Amino acid sequence: MAKNDTLKTASVLAFERKLDPSDALLYASSWDKRQDEQQWKPVEVREKSVRGTISNRLKAKDQDPAKLDAAIENPNLQTVDVATLPHDSDTLVVRFSLRVLAGAGTPSACNNAEYQAKLEQAVADYKQAQGFGELAHRYANNLANGRFLWRNRMGAEQVEVSIRQLAQGKATKEWNFDALSLSLRAFEGTADLKELASVIAAALAGEQHLLLEVVAYVRMGSGQEVFPSQELILDRGRGDKSKTLYHVSDIAGIHSQKLGNAIRTIDTWYPNENDEDLGPIAVEPYGSVTTQGKAYRQPKQKADFYSLLDNWMVKDQVPPTEQQHFVMATLIRGGVFGEAG
Repeated sequence: MAKNDTLKTASVLAFERKLDPSDALLYASSWDKRQDEQQWKPVEVREKSVRGTISNRLKAKDQDPAKLDAAIENPNLQTVDVATLPHDSDTLVVRFSLRVLAGAGTPSACNNAEYQAKLEQAVADYKQAQGFGELAHRYANNLANGRFLWRNRMGAEQVEVSIRQLAQGKATKEWNFDALSLSLRAFEGTADLKELASVIAAALAGEQHLLLEVVAYVRMGSGQEVFPSQELILDRGRGDKSKTLYHVSDIAGIHSQKLGNAIRTIDTWYPNENDEDLGPIAVEPYGSVTTQGKAYRQPKQKADFYSLLDNWMVKDQVPPTEQQHFVMATLIRGGVFGEAG
């Protein structure tokens, strides 16, 4: 189709997230009694003062032996937050809730009625042709494989994830998964996963209300350190702690943003020039991976969200199916995407 010369990208264009996790709270239990909620004990955050040594890379002017010896004589004292399991508990319990909302692709704010109509038609065409099955399948995998546990998943002996569908405060369905048997790099297709994915897809399509309770049981070992979210302290004064951990009412927690990032780590459609086996990355407009300091969806390649969306809406260039999935996943992620004035 020819380019629509009259249609312009809306300057005000915002979408609310459709996967809405709560914060996760961390509890301690024993593996044999993990199902008994009465046996759970909150994981507390406490302070610890440590005496470190000089171990950072030195500048050339500081590599003189005398200067290095003088620096080592001054200990690296620091106070940090730490969270551990009690010595009579070998299992970490992580619990949060997840709402899956309808209206994917419908903007919460848009100041261009013509653009909104075109967008809603494109979303309707996508739902008719593709549906939300592929995206829901990938979201379900990231719940079942325990990706949201982040560092807590590494080195665990056993990880069990229990997902309950709640209605009026009661569980109507339940799925249980052996998280370590599921890959973090591929998306499995077991019967339970397909059933969970179908429920998520129906909720995204607006066919039902969906609230999930997700509980992960992680067998780590008695007294082992666990890893809540770390707080970002923007205004750090002298003498403050060098690491501050997140907690809610004295219970260690994981930020909802960090959970959301894990759940939407489904993008395997980004350009990969070197054919590296990177696995899925989180859905972000520019495919940014902060741990690598790299954006995998560059505007020069026309692979970023804005290029794909503008080509689809303004230039009538329908992206390939895989990139349609990416655009829809970004709209489900939510954000402010208006054209800068």
